[in-house]
Amino acid sequence: MSQQSQFSLLKQKRFAPYFLTQFLGAFNDNVYKNALIILIAFQANNLLGSSDNSNYLINLSAALFILPFFLFSATAGQLADKFEKSRLIRQVKLLEIGIMALAIIGFYLQNLYFLMGILFLMGIQSTLFGPLKYGILPQHLTTEELIGGNGLVEMGTFLAILLGTIAGGVLIGISEIGHLIVSAIVISIAILGYISSLGIPTAPPVAPQLRINWNPVTETWRSLLFLYQHRLIFLSILAISWFWFFGALYLTQFPNYTRLTLQGNEQVATLLLTLLSLGIGIGSLFCEKLSGHKVEMGLVPFGAIGITLFSFDLSLIQIETVISGELRNAITFWQMPNGWRIMLDVLGVGIFGGFYIVPLYALVQQRTKPNHVSRVIASNNIISALFMVLSSITAIVLLTGFNFTIPELFLTVSIANIVVTGIIFLIVPEFLTRFWKWLLKRY
Repeated sequence: MSQQSQFSLLKQKRFAPYFLTQFLGAFNDNVYKNALIILIAFQANNLLGSSDNSNYLINLSAALFILPFFLFSATAGQLADKFEKSRLIRQVKLLEIGIMALAIIGFYLQNLYFLMGILFLMGIQSTLFGPLKYGILPQHLTTEELIGGNGLVEMGTFLAILLGTIAGGVLIGISEIGHLIVSAIVISIAILGYISSLGIPTAPPVAPQLRINWNPVTETWRSLLFLYQHRLIFLSILAISWFWFFGALYLTQFPNYTRLTLQGNEQVATLLLTLLSLGIGIGSLFCEKLSGHKVEMGLVPFGAIGITLFSFDLSLIQIETVISGELRNAITFWQMPNGWRIMLDVLGVGIFGGFYIVPLYALVQQRTKPNHVSRVIASNNIISALFMVLSSITAIVLLTGFNFTIPELFLTVSIANIVVTGIIFLIVPEFLTRFWKWLLKRY
């Protein structure tokens, strides 16, 4: 079994319907989110009468989507451990259909604030799905398949981000009818996601006697205390959460980085988001080969080093001003000095991000007791959500309060990446030990 390619899982009923369901969900999220962000970045002046607060609204939108993870993940984790997971997934997909029906109203009215409210509801739906998404994997996969399965999930997720980003950015830009096309897409994909979920095999409850604590505050605190008692898992989750702080900041800033720094249009913004997502997908797929079909902790420092180097280089690139005053399209961006370097840096951040994140998710699933996996994943979502909200706050404070440029913001977080990951690796030297052993084994 351990010698089979991870792609063989895509032919098996225990994985394929689940993979398609989570792929469609991630695709739908990103069609909607990117359409909204592009709408704010490039059409705020028409819809609100001013584009001066686009930085604020973009980062607020990111925070609104992430906030439910922080508020409701503890409850979602309990539900995922107590009840049969495939049935819960189908119920969550029905909820998605209802939310997308509301989104149609928002796009028809062209009301940005209503659409931002829908984004919050989507965050709630994604919060409920998160513990199910990762908690079901150890029930349907063997230990040897975990790294490959997680690699496929991350690849699928970021491929969905790639396609959803392209679709959302391109379609919303179609004059007059873009919002109608996006509306048709999001409701159709939600329905397809429910249909695919019907094929997910049963995943029996791992803690059927669990008594649900509906108080999100006390349950969140109890979940975090439980997590803190398991040192390796806790620090691995901190490392995952830092990745999402870093990644959310990059994804959120790209539209305005494109417009304000690169002087590019929607095509360039979509290109950069595409490269980052594609890079993470590539890195995720290569994890199984690099790790030898096992959960290899040594890949985590390797990924952290690459993320730092590429993001640091990106922050230092100088951009020439467009003399004509017109925004660059994808072709003129490619042709400009340093255009290829920017693209290579963004792709590199993504690839090494895949090397970094996939082993961490597999490690958490492997080292957690089976009857606590979903609650631990929920705790991970709580901390990751907190980090992503802090990411939005950090960006708002540095960009608006201290007048940082976006390249200066990228430089700051690349330096912070050295500090944060360095501290984690020093506290858990097993990461660095495995890294050196992995290097020596390969070279």
